Amino acid sequence: MTYVGLAIGASFGIFLAMRRQGKILDILQYGAACAIIGGLLALIGNVIILRMG
Repeated sequence: MTYVGLAIGASFGIFLAMRRQGKILDILQYGAACAIIGGLLALIGNVIILRMG
């Protein structure tokens, strides 16, 4: 589940940077930052799901 969050976050970051017409380093930075955020959210969601069951 965490890898899915990483992939979705990276895709969102790349899309966001491309929409703002960023250069390649901007695209990579947005992708990495959003991937970290997405991975953390997925990890928290995973812990919550495991604690409930």
